[in-house]
Amino acid sequence: MNILEIDRLSKTFGDFVAVDQVSLSIGEGEIFGFLGANGAGKSTTIHMIASLLRISKGEIRLLGKDITKHANFAKKNIGIVPQEIAIYEDMTAYENVRFFAGLYGIRGSELKERTLEALEFVGLGDKHAVYPKHFSGGMKRRLNIACAIAHRPKLLIMDEPTVGIDPQSRNHILNSVKKLNEMGCTILYTSHYMEEVEEICTRIAIIDHGKIIAQGTKKELKAIVTDQKNIWIEVRSTENADPGKLREIAGVKQVEIEDRVIKFTSDAGVNNLNKMIQQLMADEIEIRSVEEQEPNLESVFLTLTGRSLRD
Repeated sequence: MNILEIDRLSKTFGDFVAVDQVSLSIGEGEIFGFLGANGAGKSTTIHMIASLLRISKGEIRLLGKDITKHANFAKKNIGIVPQEIAIYEDMTAYENVRFFAGLYGIRGSELKERTLEALEFVGLGDKHAVYPKHFSGGMKRRLNIACAIAHRPKLLIMDEPTVGIDPQSRNHILNSVKKLNEMGCTILYTSHYMEEVEEICTRIAIIDHGKIIAQGTKKELKAIVTDQKNIWIEVRSTENADPGKLREIAGVKQVEIEDRVIKFTSDAGVNNLNKMIQQLMADEIEIRSVEEQEPNLESVFLTLTGRSLRD
C-alpha cells in the first residue's frame, strides 16, 4: 500500500518552473530519501506535500485521498520537521509540544499523554519544564521532532533534521528515525549528509532542475552509474600471483597488483569472488582480507547531476 502518491506534480512562479512533472510513490513503512542540491526543486515539492504551497498542476494523494480535496485529513496524517527550527523560545518544551499537538484537535488527558510521550521519545522527558533558549542546537532539533510526532502522523516529513548539530545529537536523531519507522511511521527524509541516506533509507529519488532524474533502491541507483565492481584482496605475498590466470576468471576485466593487494575489476553481474579465492589458494597465496569497492551515493549523485549535494 502506498502512503503517498505524487502524479505529474508541477509548480511555477511566473515563467519559472520550479517543479516539473514530478511523479513518485512512497510505500507504507518506507524511509524514503529525497535528494537534491539547493535550487533543484526539493523544498518546493516538500512544501506542496505539506500544503504550505499551492499546487500549479498535478495531484498529491495521501492514503489514496487528494490532499487538496481532503485538507483536514492530510493535516491530521502528516507531520513535518522543517529545516529551520520552528519552536517558541518563550514557551517551555512541554508547552511547545502541547501547543503543536493541540493544533491537530487533540484535547484533554490525551493531549497531556501525547505531549509527555513525544518528549520522552526524543530524550527530553526530564527537560519538559525547561525553556528552549537553554537548549543546545541538537536539543532544539529533538524538540522540533517531538512537536511533529505528538499527533502520531502516518507520514513524517523530515527536512534536513540534523543540519548544524553535534555528532551525538545526530546519532540520537538517526536512532529516533529508525525507531519511529519500526513503530509504523513512514518517513520522507532529506539530508545533505549522504552517509545518513546510505544508512537509513530504503529507496531514494534524486531531483535536479525540477525533474526526477533517478529513483530506486541504493543498489539500483549505483547500478545506473557503473556496471563494474572492484574487489581488492590483500595477501601475504604476491610472489606466486599469475595475472594471466586471474584474468581468465569469468567476468574479470582487469587485474592489478600493488604491493600486497590484488585488485580485480569485474563485471558487476557476475558472482565470481569464490573463483578468485579458489585460484589464489590453488597458487598457495595466503589471503589476509577481502574488500569489495562500490560507488557510494555521493559519487552517484555527482555523476547524475554534475554537482555535489552541498552545492
